[in-house]
Amino acid sequence: MRLSEALHLRVQDINLENTTIIVRSGKGNKDRITILSSVIISDLQNQLEQSRERFEHSVIPVSLPTALERKYPNAGLEWGWQYIFPAQNASVDTATGEIRRHHIHRSGIQKAMREAVRRSGISRHAGVHTLRHCFATHLLLSGVDLCEIQELLGHEKLDTTRIYLHVMKEFRQSVKSPLDILNNSIL
Repeated sequence: MRLSEALHLRVQDINLENTTIIVRSGKGNKDRITILSSVIISDLQNQLEQSRERFEHSVIPVSLPTALERKYPNAGLEWGWQYIFPAQNASVDTATGEIRRHHIHRSGIQKAMREAVRRSGISRHAGVHTLRHCFATHLLLSGVDLCEIQELLGHEKLDTTRIYLHVMKEFRQSVKSPLDILNNSIL
C-alpha cells in the first residue's frame, strides 16, 4: 500500500480471517483488495486493541467523508469507522471546522522508517515507499503473475507494473532453462 492508503485504513477495511485489506479511495479514487500477511496479524490485533481503548474512552467522532457524515450522522461514533492508526489527540477537521479524531500524521511514520533504516545499517536510501517496491519485487520473484501484481498495487496501467521487471534482469544468472530442469529430473 501507499503510505496515505495505510493511514486511511479503518477497522472495517481489514479482514483478519481472509487476510485481506480493502483499500478505499486509493490513487485515482479507486477501491481495491490487497493481501494481508498472516505474519503481522498478531501485531495488527495489538494495534486494534490499542485503538479500541482510545475509541472507548472518547466521545469525539472520527472524521468521515462529508457525504457519508451527512447520510449517517452517527457513523463517526461506530467502531468499524475508526482509523486503525488513530492520532493521539483530536483536532479541528479542516473540512467542517468541528473537532474530530483523525489518523496519525504521515511524518511520524516517515520518521520511524528513517530511524529503522539507520539502526539497520542500510547505507542506501530507503523510505516508506521502498516497502511498496519490495512487496512488488518479491511477488514478482516468487512467480506471481504481473497482472495480479498490478491489481494488488492498484496500478491502472500494466506498464506501470512492468517497471519491476528490471529486477528480473539482475537475477537472470540464477534462472535455469526448463530443458535443464527437465533433463536433471530424468537423470
